[in-house]
This record gives sequence, C-alpha cells and structure tokens, in this order.
Amino acid sequence: MSALSNITAAAADYFPMLVRRPPPRFISESGKRVYGIVAEFSETTKVYHAAEMVRDAGYKKWDVHSPFPVHGMEHAMGVKPTKLPLLAVGAAVGGLSFAAFLQWITSAYLYPMVVQGKPYGAWEPFMPIMFELSVLFTAFACLFGMLALNGLPRFHHPLFGHERFYRISNDRFMIAIEAEDPNFDPDQIRALFEKAGGTDITIIEDED
Repeated sequence: MSALSNITAAAADYFPMLVRRPPPRFISESGKRVYGIVAEFSETTKVYHAAEMVRDAGYKKWDVHSPFPVHGMEHAMGVKPTKLPLLAVGAAVGGLSFAAFLQWITSAYLYPMVVQGKPYGAWEPFMPIMFELSVLFTAFACLFGMLALNGLPRFHHPLFGHERFYRISNDRFMIAIEAEDPNFDPDQIRALFEKAGGTDITIIEDED
C-alpha cells in the first residue's frame, strides 16, 4: 500500500463516519474485506519460534497475542524502538520556542514593560513559562502520540469476531498477519504457519 493509502486507512479507523476506507486488497469467498490470517499456538516456545519465522519472512504488519508477557518477544518479532521519544523531544522544543516567542513579542513589542530593571525582551523572566510549556507540550505529545502509535482508541477490532481469539486471555497464543502487509499472500502464510506448528489457521473478515 502507498503512504497515502496507509494514512487514509488509519484515519478511517478513527473517523469511520468521515473517511471512507480504501478498497480492500483481498476479499473472502463471502465477498467481505479480509483483515488478515490468524494462527493458534498452544505453547510459549512454539509461538516464540513462529514469531521469529514470520519476522525472517519479511512481514511488517503483524502481531502476537498472548495471555501473559513473553520474555524476549520484542526481539523475536524484530520490534524497532518506539518513535515516541522523538515526538517528546520535538514537543519540548516546540513548547519552549512557543513560550519564548510569545513572551518576547509581548514584552518587547506589543506591550513593552521593564521587569526588574532589565531591557525589553530580556530572557531571564521567561524561564518559568518556558519550562512549564515545555513540560505541558511534552505531556500531551506523549499521551496522544502513544495512543496514535498504538492505533487507539479503537472500539472494535476484526479479531473480536473470531470466537477462538478469546482464548488468548486463558491458555492460547495467536499470531495475526494483516492483509495490508505488502507481502501478504494467503497460501504462503498458511504454509508458513503450518511449518511453524500453528493450528486453526483462519482468514479473518472485516466489516466495511
């Protein structure tokens, strides 16, 4: 998918009443949009090695679902470091710059005022507000950036319609590969899951 299609699809998940979803890449036999393919695993070691196989096969849009944290799963999945720190730094610099500019143009041009005998636009009195706005902008960036990077809030997910998916809160592990992945091929993925020891391999449909 192109970058524009990815943005449109993400916007449609957040605002389905405003943004129309792009045409599906794959359609099931019943004529519905295909979300992806999911496979079930009964043991931690199996799902761990299966994640390594999916990673090595070059898939990018996929996830592992587990009833508890699996040590080292980030490495097995090839998860890259989050971009959230970059958003936080950018927001902090933006907040600091905005506070400095707002106070400078106000005190030096719009309403010139002598503060503690300092010249117009002196930066020393600006420090408290610069600090506070840097913290405020960073807090909002971390909160909303985390939600956006995690695809939240999302009130419904196609996997919720898969009856066996609810076993991941008990004693099962699952790997789901999305149809939006550039390398998505149902036959190849089914063969990969079977080789990895996956069971109950199912195509997940999505509602438009």
